[in-house]
Amino acid sequence: MSAITPQRRAPNADIPLWAELGWQIVLITFAFFFYFGVRGATEGNEATAFTNAERLTDLQERLGIMWEPGLQGLIADHQSLITLSNWVYIWGHWPVIGVVAIWLFSRHRDGFFLLRNAIFISGAIGLIFFLTIPVAPPRLVEGLNVIDTVTEQSRSYRALQPPALVNQYAAFPSLHFGFNMLMGIVLFRHARHISVKVFAVALPTAMAVAVVLTANHFVLDVVGGTIVALVGLWIAIRLRDSGRGDRIRAAIGPRLRSQAWIGRPTRRSASHS
Repeated sequence: MSAITPQRRAPNADIPLWAELGWQIVLITFAFFFYFGVRGATEGNEATAFTNAERLTDLQERLGIMWEPGLQGLIADHQSLITLSNWVYIWGHWPVIGVVAIWLFSRHRDGFFLLRNAIFISGAIGLIFFLTIPVAPPRLVEGLNVIDTVTEQSRSYRALQPPALVNQYAAFPSLHFGFNMLMGIVLFRHARHISVKVFAVALPTAMAVAVVLTANHFVLDVVGGTIVALVGLWIAIRLRDSGRGDRIRAAIGPRLRSQAWIGRPTRRSASHS
């Protein structure tokens, strides 16, 4: 049986549903502000970010995968394709991940915890890269002949993520794609209908293309995001299966001492769909 095969379980009986949901909101909110703290620490690395971007383009040229200008050129005269790419990039990320997370929390709690932990862990790995190896995105690099299609043709994304709150030098690895891939993997494993499974594969694939077409990420950013996300998923699975989060849960408090921290099924868990 696959390591991420769904294990259906009911909400933990140790704590009320509202308390468990509230705790998840606290964790996510903390992660949100922690990210912005890291963003502040990288703001002064503009020169380093552009130097690293140049090194990345040189590497891609040596590997024969400097595809960003050519790919964007293919859609330059097709407004519908540009709009589609923008919409996938904007609305196919956090809005979809949020909806899937809510569905998993209500129907497949173990899948929710696995997705949450995998995102947290891969996000933490990504923050290390952002701190130590800031990289400017293609849209900011002069001479690449690409444009920022999202900024030039859409106001929606800047409303969801105002420029003042976005780390512009966090191109590598592409967690914009990596998080979508994690969502797709977990959704695919828990979905019953073939149409949902197709969606779970199609959206991350479309996102991999969209982040390049919109000039927000290099091809190697997507590769890096894939690796970081899979490492995060592997660690989350090991954490779930080994029960090494027990001491962390014990430190949280008596009312929150549950399997909710790492999403491990309990003996009292019943079948739930």
